[in-house]
Amino acid sequence: MAAKNNLVEALKLNFGFDTFKGNQEAIIRNLLDGKDTFVLMPTGGGKSLCYQLPSLMLDGTAIVISPLIALMKNQVDAMRNFSEEDGVAHFINSSLNKAAIDQVKSDILCGKTKLLYVAPESLTKEENIEFLKQVNISFYAVDEAHCISEWGHDFRPEYRRIRPIINEIGYKPVIALTATATPKVQHDIQKNLGMIDAAVFKSSFNRPNLYYEVRPKTSNVDKDIIKYIKQQEGKSGIIYCLSRKKVEELAELLCVNGIKALPYHAGMDSATRSENQDAFLLEKVDVIVATIAFGMGIDKPDVRYVIHYDIPKSLEGYYQETGRAGRDGGEGQCLTFYINKDLQKLEKFMQGKPIAEQEIGKQLLMETAAYAESSLCRRKLLLHYFGEEYKGDNCGNCDNCLNPKKQVEAKDLLCAVIETVIALKEEFKTEYVIDVIMGKKTNQISAYRHDELEVFGCGQTEDDKTWNAVIRQALIAGYLVKEIENYGLLKVTEEGKSFLNKPQPFKIVKDTDFEEMEEEIPIKGGASCAVDPELFSILKDLRKKMAKRLELPPYIIFQDPSLEAMATTYPITLEELQNIPGVGAGKAKRYGEEFIKVIKLHVDENEIERPEDLRVRTIANKSKLKVSIIQAIDRKIALDELAESKDLDFDELLDEVEAIVYSGTKINIDYFLREIMEDDHIEEIFEYFKESESDSLEEAINEFGMDYTEEEIRLIRIKFLSEMGN
Repeated sequence: MAAKNNLVEALKLNFGFDTFKGNQEAIIRNLLDGKDTFVLMPTGGGKSLCYQLPSLMLDGTAIVISPLIALMKNQVDAMRNFSEEDGVAHFINSSLNKAAIDQVKSDILCGKTKLLYVAPESLTKEENIEFLKQVNISFYAVDEAHCISEWGHDFRPEYRRIRPIINEIGYKPVIALTATATPKVQHDIQKNLGMIDAAVFKSSFNRPNLYYEVRPKTSNVDKDIIKYIKQQEGKSGIIYCLSRKKVEELAELLCVNGIKALPYHAGMDSATRSENQDAFLLEKVDVIVATIAFGMGIDKPDVRYVIHYDIPKSLEGYYQETGRAGRDGGEGQCLTFYINKDLQKLEKFMQGKPIAEQEIGKQLLMETAAYAESSLCRRKLLLHYFGEEYKGDNCGNCDNCLNPKKQVEAKDLLCAVIETVIALKEEFKTEYVIDVIMGKKTNQISAYRHDELEVFGCGQTEDDKTWNAVIRQALIAGYLVKEIENYGLLKVTEEGKSFLNKPQPFKIVKDTDFEEMEEEIPIKGGASCAVDPELFSILKDLRKKMAKRLELPPYIIFQDPSLEAMATTYPITLEELQNIPGVGAGKAKRYGEEFIKVIKLHVDENEIERPEDLRVRTIANKSKLKVSIIQAIDRKIALDELAESKDLDFDELLDEVEAIVYSGTKINIDYFLREIMEDDHIEEIFEYFKESESDSLEEAINEFGMDYTEEEIRLIRIKFLSEMGN
């Protein structure tokens, strides 16, 4: 093979490229010199080449340890395309039968194979260790090396055993590669692999071509996604969901709406998974709806958008997944739907895990919430998280920079924060510091007697969100530092101490309040989101008149998002109307005639061409779950027992029941209400909804104060909606 000096020649000969990207050449030279090498390179930066080219240039076989079967297959196929010899690259994992494994071993022993991909689980098998002891190994590559660290977003305990196994097989240089690692994770990887002295090659984590946006996750999220994808016709996209159930549901919903989409998750059999992955790579479908099991190492350069239906558990996960977009340097839109309730659910899932693991998980979730809610440049926040400083103040390619919020002076607030951190001897986390500033007498604060400090309650005029924003932006400005290893304790830097002695102007932007937006969007969204504001206004008037005639609150007939959808897709038959979100067959029959008459008249008078293809269709049998809930309620099964049998939280069951009554199905939950509430209490809440202008839960909770629980109010609202509207 080509000598070391002829690296560019070897690159051209084997891969057809004329030049290296970024640090690739320096990394490869270091490895060819037999030295341990640590590579931090963002997705799309060309990590694989850093071990593929040296493997072809050195004697023997390079062992690549990788956690993902999909990635192995993908890379082996790619290597075979570059070579005349199929045996040049192989993998060993659980998907191969004995005959296939024997063939792999034969190719390796006769010197054909330059690259062998191994899953960490396969590496730990005694028979494989014994086999590899006979092989002339050129070096070891540990791909997706963040899997070693408990602080990484994808910790795999079996990765912790890699070093002892390498020592057993026989020492050779190690190259560890990852696309995401905070300084803490990087140190963890090097320590665990016994390569603290390795040369570290760190590329910038900035992907200037990626556009980042976080939107509030409202009840319209499915419709928002369908509209968005319809505007991206012919482009490839990935949608990430946290649960397998949501993956299946959303993929089906997209298909029903004329979008070529397939699901992908670890619960599917491997043949179907591979077929779906290949269909996406070969562009037989435009969209893959997946859990994070998908996309690791899938080298599709022209993914144009990545949508997060649920926010990931960590910023590393987010960076890795959004990094699948725009690998070719072209357009890449990263759209995330966020509501804090999702993070609370993730925190619930962690219960039962060891305390240390829960602490780590909680901190990672807090970093994610901070990123989502902050109004700062998203690029600046992301890069700061990975230990890199972004110099500019406005990247011009994220939602916060394109719609900047007004800055406010926070010099005095920062001084208060620094004084409090010092008064607490730099031994507490963000939440605790804020509790002290705001004068909250928690058990912990009383136990430490921190309510006796001079700083206690010095910031009661501001809210939690403002203090969070001050601390976050002080961390980025370098006045404070967070000790990650030590559960995120806040410390004051030298710059912070200087600031306290001689305060300078310090401007901040306040965080976005997603909870407020959750309430606002459906209400405000009506006219502004409808394609035809004139029709929307006509439909609202009709709803008002009908409500007056039937003595019902208007929202009982159709909610604003349903009217908005009508003013977008112009349904003119009852069948089309019942495909509108929130309508359903019951409501269409009861109230629909007058609405479709008005819409038809409007369409004819204005010679409107109806966008039939834009119609958001619902799945006919949208959910077996909903049918089984209706049947169970008919059989008078207690709702708490029903939730348990369906493996749902009680509030998740109420979400489903609300959706059932909003779409026009009548149900009777009196049997359950009488078990848990007094008749006069039921009547009081029922009367409130009868007279109320809105079905807002928040307004009802404010009205009843501490008298009733949120669950009780929701249950009566369900009874009211069902009896009055259906």
